[in-house]
This record gives sequence, structure tokens and C-alpha cells, in this order.
Amino acid sequence: MKFAIAKEDDIKAGFVTDKYFIWTEKVLKAKNLNPKVVMEVTTSEWGIFAGLNDALALLEGLPVEVYAMPEGSIFFPHEPVLTVVGKYLDFAKFETALLGFLCHASGIATQAFKFKFAAGDKKILSFGTRRAHPAISAMIERSAFIGGVDGVSNFIAEKYFGFESIGTMPHALIICFGDQISAWRAFDEVVDEKVPRTMLIDTYFDEKTEAIMAIENVRRVDAVRLDTPSSRKGNFRKIVEEVRWELNIRGRKDVKIVLSGGLKLSDVLSLRDVADAFGVGTSISAAKPIDFAMDIVEKEGVFCAKRGKRSGMKQVYRDWNKLEDEMRLFNDEKPKDKEPMLRKVMENGKILEKPDLVRARELALKQMDLIRKLGREKEFLEDQ
Repeated sequence: MKFAIAKEDDIKAGFVTDKYFIWTEKVLKAKNLNPKVVMEVTTSEWGIFAGLNDALALLEGLPVEVYAMPEGSIFFPHEPVLTVVGKYLDFAKFETALLGFLCHASGIATQAFKFKFAAGDKKILSFGTRRAHPAISAMIERSAFIGGVDGVSNFIAEKYFGFESIGTMPHALIICFGDQISAWRAFDEVVDEKVPRTMLIDTYFDEKTEAIMAIENVRRVDAVRLDTPSSRKGNFRKIVEEVRWELNIRGRKDVKIVLSGGLKLSDVLSLRDVADAFGVGTSISAAKPIDFAMDIVEKEGVFCAKRGKRSGMKQVYRDWNKLEDEMRLFNDEKPKDKEPMLRKVMENGKILEKPDLVRARELALKQMDLIRKLGREKEFLEDQ
């Protein structure tokens, strides 16, 4: 093994599991006990659902049925986002990996959603895969995209998902040339014309000085990027305002301002009126996972659940006019004018409906617009 990464075959074979599922399998097999169960994945938080693609790949080929919300859906506390129906021993050891897929991806999608919501019509770019294990970089960018970001920086997204990654330039490029102007000009000369010329302006001098140097010495400047971390002295807002002033008085109101460098949700909220885009790193890529749990709620057709959980297989119905949900038993009468959120996506191990990445993002953005329309912004913008 070159890297400390579980191989896909090992995940699919159930090696990535908590040891108590191994003991559980051994005990149930020894006692010839293998009930048909309904297991639901729920949490006490709200969030944006993601990771279904990996969950289905994990369960594919097993004799189970799976019902799930579409990726990109907002979920609310205590309602199931995914339900598995089958003989318990057929999928028991996969609970650890299944939850890992959903918890991590949904956590990133949820944080991306918050940042995009906070930014309004300004752009949010996912810059954070360098803060995470490279083996999961594709998952991070996919989840961030579902959550609503306007672009992702990791090149792997192009191979895995077919959409173009984005990027500006690192300080290393400028340092390799030895001066900013040579590096900026080389970037402008070499990189494809369709790529925006976003010049990094805080390598050697203050941001104002380098912004002026860029527009006075480079043929084309579409934007400037300030990668100013909190460890630097000064008021970040005033620095941005100063750069904007200097650009404007030189007739360059067209030059956009991109901010990066340890940005938090509160930074976006406080700076969205003076910036055009935000490159967000750790706050998205290292987002807190959604605390999903997976619990048996029916056994051999009989209602059952542990303390703190609601028995019975359930359906979630959404009122899209109010963005409010109602839970009922799965086979109860459907309420009028409400849409069932849990769809059958797997039958006897066969995937019936593969998650669509673009549709998932569109759904997240549709809900974002609806939240604004309903005046519920505060409810969905709490900082981490």
C-alpha cells in the first residue's frame, strides 16, 4: 500500500466497518437470526443532502430496496433522507461506510450552500481541497458544487464530472519569476484567452500598490485577488475599499475584486458589498459532517425503534409554497398539494435513478431563492 487509503474493493467488500458489526454478524448468524428490517437515516440538524451517488454504488448488487431524497434537497431535523429495506445481514456491515458517504458529503454541501446564500449575487469559489486528504478531493468538489458554489479549483473535477475547474495563480508563480510584473505578463501571454486574468496582488508589496502595478503594466486584467489572511495586520474591509478606490479613479471599474485567505461565513456577509467573488477554502472543505444516524424502525413489518427515534417506515411530504415538510407513515394517505420527497432509487440492488449533479445543484439554488422569497434568511445563515 502506497497511501493510507481504503481501496474501492475493500469498501465494497465491507472491510471499512466498525468492529461491532463484525460481532453482530457473527452472533446473528450463529443464532440463525436475519430479520427483514427498515432502516432510516436521520439527523437532528437541517442541511443539504449529498453523497447519494456513493451510497448507491456501495449498496449496488445487494438484495435491498433504497428510497432517498434527491441530492440537493434541504432536509429538516428528524426526517429520513434515505431508507433501506432488506434482510439485516445483507447490508449490516455497510452502515459505517454508508453513513460516512452521506455525513461528509452533506456537511460540505450544506456549508457551500450557506456561503453561496450569504454571497447573494456574488460568486463563491471552492478553494479548499488542499486542506483535505487528496483521495476525497473529487467528493469535496462534487459536494460543494451541489451546495451552489460557482466554481471549483481542483482539476480532478474535469476528469470525474466533466465540468471545467477554475483558478487564478499562486504566490509561487510570482516568486519563481522574481517579480510580480513578469509573472503577471507571462500568465497573460501563456494561459488560454478564455481564462479570466485574475492577478494576485499581495506577494511583496501592499495590495493597493500591486493593484496599481497590475493595471498599469499588464495588457489585460479582469480581476485582482487579495489573499489576505487574518494574521496580517490591518482592517481587511478598508484594504479592499482602498484597492477599489485606486482602481476606480484610474478608470478601471471593470476590474473585479476576488477575496481569499481563511474566509469565514461572517467575512462573506460583511464584505459582499465591496467584493465580487470569494475563494473559500477550509470553511467548506473541512465543514463539520452532518451527524446522520441509521436506525431500525420496523422489523418483520412490526413498528419498532430505540428511544429517541420514531417507529415505522416514513415518507416526507413537502409544501413547496412554504418550504415546510410533513412526515407520515409511508403507506398512509398522501396529503393534498404536497410532494413526496423520498423516491425509490434502488430495487433488489439495481439502481433505478442515478443522481444528476446538475439537477442537484439546480434544486439547491431553487430552494435558496425560495428561502429569500419567504424571508427566512436568518434561519439558514448561522455561522459554524
